[in-house]
Parts: sequence; C-alpha cells; structure tokens
Amino acid sequence: MQINRQMDFSGQTIWVTGAGQGIGRSVAEGFAQLGGQVIGFDLSFPEQDYGFTRYVLDIGDAQAVQQACFELLGAHGVIDVLASVAGVLRLAPIEELALEDWDACLRVNVSGPFYLLRQLMPRFKAWRRGAVVAVSSNAAHVPRMQMAAYSASKAALSSLIRTAGLELATHGVRCNLVSPGSTDTPMQRGMWHSSDAPARTIAGFPEQFKLGIPLQKIATPDEVASVVLFLASNLASHITLQDIVVDGGASLTD
Repeated sequence: MQINRQMDFSGQTIWVTGAGQGIGRSVAEGFAQLGGQVIGFDLSFPEQDYGFTRYVLDIGDAQAVQQACFELLGAHGVIDVLASVAGVLRLAPIEELALEDWDACLRVNVSGPFYLLRQLMPRFKAWRRGAVVAVSSNAAHVPRMQMAAYSASKAALSSLIRTAGLELATHGVRCNLVSPGSTDTPMQRGMWHSSDAPARTIAGFPEQFKLGIPLQKIATPDEVASVVLFLASNLASHITLQDIVVDGGASLTD
C-alpha cells in the first residue's frame, strides 16, 4: 500500500474568509505555504506581511458576494477549496442581547457562508471536485451562558455545511467542519479582562456550568488551521459531512 503523506495544494485556487487575523489568517497562510493560490477575504487586514492575495469583502452582503465571485471567477471560473472561517461573537444573556448583535452573528456566521455557497455550488458541481471546510465552534455542541447568538449561529452553520455536503457529495465535492474551543485569537482575548483569565479558562467556570480544558492549554490558531488544511487535502479524500472538535477535550458532554 502506497500512502501519500504530503499535503500539497500546488495550482489550486483557494478562498479563505476571515483571513485578516486569527484562525483565518493561519488557514490562508498555511494553504499558501503548501502551494495554494490563495485569496483571503475580510473587512480589513490590520496586520502586516500577509502571504496571500487580499480582498476586502463583507460576506454578509449578498450583492457584494455575488459581485466578488463574478469579478474573480468570471462566468466559468472555478475554485478548488472554500475555507469559511469568518465569524463574530456577541455576548449577553438572552433577555439583554441587543437585536443588532443577534442579527450580526447570524449575518456573518450563517448568511455569509450561505451567500458564498449559493454562488459557488454550481461551479463546484461543474468542476466535479473540491472541498469546503467551515470553522464552526464547540459552542455549537454544548450550551454556553451568554452565547445564545454565537452558539445558535454556529449550530446553524454546522447544519448548513452538512446539507451542502449531501448536495455536493455525488459531484465529488467534500464538505466538513472544524469546531474549535478556546483559541488564542483576538476574539478570545476580547473575552479576557484580567491577567489570570487564560488560567481560569483552562480551569473552567463551574458557576457557568462550563467545563475546563483537559489538555490544560489554550489552542493556537495554527493548531486549528492544521485540521482545516487536512480536511481540505487529498489525505481526507474519503471524509465528508464530519465535524472535528479541536478544543483540548473541553466538550466532554458531547
């Protein structure tokens, strides 16, 4: 038996949303380092020395997404991989959650991927190959206090991607999910308001019925990105409709 143990995206056209920072940037740069022709999408690119082509796009704007797809692909162009990583987080108890925060989570976390899939699925079907990988969250697996909008939107994203996977499977296109837990990103750091916050996150919050992290560490963006790259690669050629949780064991109840 011969096994190709190398991930190689040479010559492949790869789109990554949320590529401005955090997990999305790690995913985009990982693809680029493995030979992919990467276009990263985000509202802004606040950091330096991006190793891929940047495209400013609000994925929550259906018309803008349609225009970007036509501008970049024309009438008959195709892509090989879509990595949907963009996401926003809004925190509040349900009765205090602002309507605009609820709408923002749904707009970016669910509607954005839907708008892209709506444009790209005919191209994937015509190409008869490719992969879609979306970054969901372990909050889609277990309830989290004050995270109703985020958890609901990520659960909806997970269902959307599985449905797309069924519709694309007979065309040779695979769709999978990666569900991180606490990861050292700007989003996560925005939830920390004290020097001991990382340690407390690892230990857990019994008063919120939230378990700690058995591996005793916060994930890095690269640790999550490596799973995205694997699922998009030929090493995962017989994997579809799956959701890999990357949270150091924090989702013990799932």
